[in-house]
Amino acid sequence: MLRRNIRLRREYLYRKNLEGKERLLYEKKRKMKQALEEGKPIPTELHNEADALRAEIDLEDENTAVPRTHIDDEYANATEKDPKILLTTSRNPSAPLTQFVKELKFLFPNAQRMNRGSQVISEIIETCRSHDFTDVILVHEHRGVPDGLTITHLPFGPTAYFGLLNVVTRHDIKDKKAIGTMPEVYPHLILNNFSTKLGERTANILKHLFPVPKPDSKRIITFSNQSDYISFRHHIYEKHGGPKSLELKEIGPRFELRLYQIKLGTVDQSEAQIEWVIRPYMNTSRKRNLLAIN
Repeated sequence: MLRRNIRLRREYLYRKNLEGKERLLYEKKRKMKQALEEGKPIPTELHNEADALRAEIDLEDENTAVPRTHIDDEYANATEKDPKILLTTSRNPSAPLTQFVKELKFLFPNAQRMNRGSQVISEIIETCRSHDFTDVILVHEHRGVPDGLTITHLPFGPTAYFGLLNVVTRHDIKDKKAIGTMPEVYPHLILNNFSTKLGERTANILKHLFPVPKPDSKRIITFSNQSDYISFRHHIYEKHGGPKSLELKEIGPRFELRLYQIKLGTVDQSEAQIEWVIRPYMNTSRKRNLLAIN
């Protein structure tokens, strides 16, 4: 199994290294197509490759016209099966963190909670790979307050690091009438205000934690971005009277997320390439809103 994982990882890295060459070839074919369609002369730098590029263009179809990337490969099989998530914590979790992780277990369908104990991250990731888990979520704390969420996609990544703020558990919600039993049906997702490339990347990581719901599901999970702070809310709705009479109930938990880093690998791979990381100069109000365009 270890040799197989090493081989698969090498193949993945090899495909990723080819992307630069494929992108360059794609740009050459695009220029060639544009010149032919507009009846203009072929660009001078493409004269020596004109015949080969024409042959490549003739062989293209809708599946090969645009080169695939490693990002496409990461979630290529996501629609074939429902996500299977492992939830765990940092070592020696406090009672509030343990309670919060219990609530997260019901939040994510098909999630399993595991006591961390003395296990190291590499052991947890290897075990999850061998048991066909699709994601691992690590929840961190500072002095008993949950303050971080690490989401790593298996088998090869990516890994997203989020800050966790303003956590309110289900039983701390002021409106006690809104708290009922936690439904286990697959929820509908609302992803609001993720319009930049980074925003789309973040939304892609979050949405693949949830399976496709049935149309009659009355459970709603919302990720709403405002100034790079992602508000998480969890509701159910009920019909009263006519078809336009709906009552929305928050069933919790609720919290805010802030993206700090995305790595092209799993959480145990310290050598993995950093795709994006927040920088100190990004904290100014003038340069915020990285996930959405105003």
